[in-house]
Amino acid sequence: MNHTSETYTTSKKTIAVIFGGCSSEYDVSLQSASAVISHIDTEKYNIVLLGITKEGEWYRFYGSPKQIAADIWENGTCCPAIISPDRTTHGLLEFTTYGIQTVYLDAALPILHGKFGEDGTIQGLLALAGIPCIGCGLLSSALCMNKDTAHKLAAAAGISVPKSTVIYEMGSQKQLALKASHLTYPLFVKPLNAGSSFGITKVTDPALLADAVVTAFTYDTAVIIEEAVDGFEVGCAVMGNEILFTGEVDEIQLSSGFFDYTEKYQLKTSKIHMPARIDEVTARRIKETAKTLYRTMHCSGFARVDCFLTPSGEIVFNEINTIPGFTSHSRFPNMMKGAGISFKDLVQKLIETEVSEL
Repeated sequence: MNHTSETYTTSKKTIAVIFGGCSSEYDVSLQSASAVISHIDTEKYNIVLLGITKEGEWYRFYGSPKQIAADIWENGTCCPAIISPDRTTHGLLEFTTYGIQTVYLDAALPILHGKFGEDGTIQGLLALAGIPCIGCGLLSSALCMNKDTAHKLAAAAGISVPKSTVIYEMGSQKQLALKASHLTYPLFVKPLNAGSSFGITKVTDPALLADAVVTAFTYDTAVIIEEAVDGFEVGCAVMGNEILFTGEVDEIQLSSGFFDYTEKYQLKTSKIHMPARIDEVTARRIKETAKTLYRTMHCSGFARVDCFLTPSGEIVFNEINTIPGFTSHSRFPNMMKGAGISFKDLVQKLIETEVSEL
């Protein structure tokens, strides 16, 4: 089989944007990736689009961001391709009708939410390949995806966390009740490793706990049960490596229930206030807490830190999203916009943070 290399004659760096993914958050990834790709400065960078289907098939995509957003990219011009773990390749293997073509990559930007994208797996592949990853690496991605581990690290750093317990197998209702006996209702039952609020149930009646655990187990092999925190959720966008920059703090106002998948992306009964309706001193406290958590979890590049603010003013850690939503109306870019950074400038800064060190 022929083996050729794709080379660019310009001095521009070549960046792969990876989208889609074998995850329940596939659709969210398409929207985020489309927005990011549309705002990359192509006069500065050569962009290679690498799509992963719901079934886990990898393709180099030659179409437009609009086709990605509409989920018709697979019907466009695609060629089977994979990232080679061979460090001498430092890039992509594209399986064309004329043979294998190698494409050198200076860096890669995963816009993959949830499992196999935000949990350290794709970051590990990039590390094997020697390709710099724009954003959080393997360790921080894995730590932040596991809610129990992240909470233990936050607690060790002196930050409050919800009381919780982890379930690794269903067991009987009696065993389940015993496992959760030290927790006070209402409770949140969540997959231990998942995002976008998939599989999460708020439980106010102990008789409904088992059903909620069964639901969570359909998304993961382990389940965490947490006490609900009295107060409201606040978020803080963080960007950088050694020197950290934070966006404005936002606030989620709920009329009922919790901030589930429907509310996150349709805001039917909830509202996001940006900036949050809090005083300046509290906002600074939240920003400093977000920086502490970001460093504690070894984050790099960018991440969104979510916490609760109680009526007494206590900040309680919820989770860190290492690849937050990146549509034009998503929380991370809007928090950065509140700090004076436009969407286009934000995308540019995220890429430059990694590429400038090459």
